[in-house]
Amino acid sequence: MSTGILFVVATPIGNLADASPRSLETLRSADVIACEDTRVTRTLLARNGISTPTIALHEHNERRVAEKLLQALRSGQRVALVSDAGTPGLSDPGALLVEQAHRAGIRVSPVPGPSAAAAGFSASGFAAAGFLFAGFLPAAGSARRKALDLLDLPWPLVLYEAPHRILKTIDDLVKQFGPEREIAMGRELTKKFEELARMPLGKARAWLEADSHREQGEFVLVVGPGEEKRAGEPIDPDTVLATLLEALSPSEAARLAAKITGAPKNVLYRKALARAK
Repeated sequence: MSTGILFVVATPIGNLADASPRSLETLRSADVIACEDTRVTRTLLARNGISTPTIALHEHNERRVAEKLLQALRSGQRVALVSDAGTPGLSDPGALLVEQAHRAGIRVSPVPGPSAAAAGFSASGFAAAGFLFAGFLPAAGSARRKALDLLDLPWPLVLYEAPHRILKTIDDLVKQFGPEREIAMGRELTKKFEELARMPLGKARAWLEADSHREQGEFVLVVGPGEEKRAGEPIDPDTVLATLLEALSPSEAARLAAKITGAPKNVLYRKALARAK
């Protein structure tokens, strides 16, 4: 029997109408849907009359459930992987299952669609060939400062932030990048109370505090690019990797460390996995 297919399916980040016809058909035709939270995904499924069985796959059970799903894939089943919102593997669970599917020779097929990072960047207006996605910053002050120092690069920087930390994050960004560096702040993107505004970092706190509702909801922050840095001492890839691992998954930390330092991503990924264990 031929192996099945693992579909990596992007789902709406807020507005359920953003689900593509292809993503819905993939979820409908799958044998099982692996969800970050089955309760969240069932809202989307119920809206579209989809009755496919679901299984929870999140950061606390990913290794155990991944093995069960790999057995299903080896037996020829079609598995759809989704997160609560957006694209799986981007600051969400799923990367481990996808990696193991590749290693097992199982076909992995992306079903692209909504991404909060791409949405925020596209609406920021920062002209650049690409951007640096760092997800959530470390919660601890010292680790956060180290991460921001590493991320001060000549590309737009995309961050996610929770409402209870948004003011602290803005203050840290001002300290690191200065009040004149611009930022585009997206709040509740695609939802009823969506707001997106671009301004100098020095005015961001006042903008948030001008309306109490602005400190609610999930944020996508796009910080304008920094200046090209003059060549100096080389950046130690292991130091960069260790700092990023305080906030990111091994795969995301390795990807970002490789982009920052130029070191081979596969080497950094093996080191990241070793540190994670």
